[in-house]
Amino acid sequence: MADSARAPTRPLAVVRGACPHDCPDTCAWEVTVDAGRAVGLRGVKEHPLTRGGLCAKVNRFLDRVYSPDRLLHPLRRIGPKGGGRFERVTWEEALDLVASRLREVVDEHGGEAVLPYSYMGTQGLVQGASIDQRLFSALGASRLVRAVCGSAPAAALRAVQGGTKGMLPEDLRHSRLVLLWGTNTIVTNLHLWPFVTEARERGAEVVVIDPQRTRTAAAADRHVRPRPGTDAALALGMAHVILAEGLHDADYVERHAVSFDAFRERAAEYPPERAAAITGLGEEEVVELARLYATTRPAAIRTLIAIGHHERAGDTVRAIACLPVLTGAWRDLGGGLVGTTAWAAWAPLDLDSLQRSDLVDPSIREVNMVLLGQALTELEPPVRALVVYNSNPAVIAPDQGRVLAGLRRDDLFTVVVEQFLTDTATHADVVLPATTQLEHLDLVPSWGSVYVTLNRPAIEPLGECLPNSEIFRRLGRRLGLPDELFADTDEELVRAALGSDDPLLEGITWERLLADGYAKVAVGDDWRPYVDGGFATPSGKAELSSAALAEQGLDPLPRYVPAVEGAGTHDPRHPLQLLTSKSALHFLNSSYANLPRHLQAEGEPLLDLSPGDAAARGIADGDEVRAFNDRGSVRARARVGDRVREGVVALPSGWWPSLSPGGTSANALTPARLTDLGGGAAFHDALVEVERLGEPS
Repeated sequence: MADSARAPTRPLAVVRGACPHDCPDTCAWEVTVDAGRAVGLRGVKEHPLTRGGLCAKVNRFLDRVYSPDRLLHPLRRIGPKGGGRFERVTWEEALDLVASRLREVVDEHGGEAVLPYSYMGTQGLVQGASIDQRLFSALGASRLVRAVCGSAPAAALRAVQGGTKGMLPEDLRHSRLVLLWGTNTIVTNLHLWPFVTEARERGAEVVVIDPQRTRTAAAADRHVRPRPGTDAALALGMAHVILAEGLHDADYVERHAVSFDAFRERAAEYPPERAAAITGLGEEEVVELARLYATTRPAAIRTLIAIGHHERAGDTVRAIACLPVLTGAWRDLGGGLVGTTAWAAWAPLDLDSLQRSDLVDPSIREVNMVLLGQALTELEPPVRALVVYNSNPAVIAPDQGRVLAGLRRDDLFTVVVEQFLTDTATHADVVLPATTQLEHLDLVPSWGSVYVTLNRPAIEPLGECLPNSEIFRRLGRRLGLPDELFADTDEELVRAALGSDDPLLEGITWERLLADGYAKVAVGDDWRPYVDGGFATPSGKAELSSAALAEQGLDPLPRYVPAVEGAGTHDPRHPLQLLTSKSALHFLNSSYANLPRHLQAEGEPLLDLSPGDAAARGIADGDEVRAFNDRGSVRARARVGDRVREGVVALPSGWWPSLSPGGTSANALTPARLTDLGGGAAFHDALVEVERLGEPS
């Protein structure tokens, strides 16, 4: 056919946005739209971190958007809780029912009988922490403590540094030693790995400190494998060697730290032989790591979330944070410590205006989200109404059995705002269909980069789906709450968040984000936050011993203390420590864990155990096994090998109980126990036993 005879090509629209997920990468993406339908998705090539690539989870985001299982209409329960039987209703019927039941609860039991439950199902501020916060504050609902993940490390860094400010992730390219401490970068922080690779190409050594042989550990130059939860002893053992051998930067410590003598005395309690005995490492391994760290410049430590999932996470991160102070690593570009970057690309935004923090009544009770099972089954006065959004607690909350028991209470009115009929949504009285990231406007900050990204809607909402912000606007008005709380449009909410006068946001405006899609906060090219001290502590120096913690009755110095359950605990009935790791390439927490292609790619949940532990229990590779403790049990297939050390087993998190063998998943085994600082969750301190089921394969 001649060119002139061809049908004209229909122009395709390309709309920029941002991945919404609870991930440090916060990728900028582009959606290709043909006649109102999204037909393509890719990372923005020009973005310095995204570089055109998306992870294995998000590459198939369109599967999620157009899944035949998407919730497209409001639903009302018609069967028993957990049975998944619902009937379609109109938005008016659904919202009227929700508003009337919530009002009944408040009138009869007070606002505290209502509990909102949400987390990071989206990192977007408009859909995750704006109108919803206003509604529940105005209603006088119980205040949810959203502290499940990074709260303990953040509290620890505040104790030592006065805040969480640290290295820029991309400055790892300048490092000559990179300690990836308790982080599986290739799986959970994929877009950081090129900077680690760049550093290695320049001669850097990459060391992974992790009890598991993860994909990242396998790719590193050296793998150090302490017992889970003993990292504080390792850090203090390293400090002992550094100080005993005079490898510290005496000038930096003298000018920019306090309580050095007290810290020296504490470190003296952890000679290599003691550190080795606690961690299960060899004495020489502790000594070599300390010397390598102290004598290599620039030297960087990268921590992330997993290290905060032990009961003594605060002590651990405090001990680690003291190391770059001792060695003066903060002097160097590419030296120091990099954790989350919420200090740069999240905290500077005007969150108070967005959420109307002036409405918060501090006298109203707080409920830590980690303790949801307890809150739903034991709390007095009881929770009578639960509103869940941006979360799937039936899967992601610890002590799963108690959470499910609470969700099945007949006297609990439950509303779930969702995109799919999750294991939590099956327990709802009303399910309200929410838009995906392609269908709404949002402002997406980052806790793993220094970029703020605008997400523009690429397509119209499917079915009758509504953005979270609009759902809570309509509900707030039906509840008779002040209309001015719900008058702001989504665009006005974005503009309000950007209205902060924080210097880090200089030049970042609605107009700029609308044009470019993303913007870097105003950090300099030579970002060394503590090169000349300037710590944000009361003393203005790094506090190796924290007076603030002492005032709270806590040990002002970091130390190693065995967890109530976990490393250092002797339990003959449950002798194995369980790690519930984010090892699934195709799940992100519980997201995607219901989609066919993602499930097919993951196969089935596998329980990793060492050859010695397997042999002692008559378990062979591929056998069906049961891991159990007093909280519950989980069935899985055994994978025997060197992925875990003896005395440790590992299960991937994120599997839905309803789609798992035996009807339970990893959090059926985890304790609802808080960390020593920050109120986070001690997921990795569970103790279990494992037994073979049936005949060997």
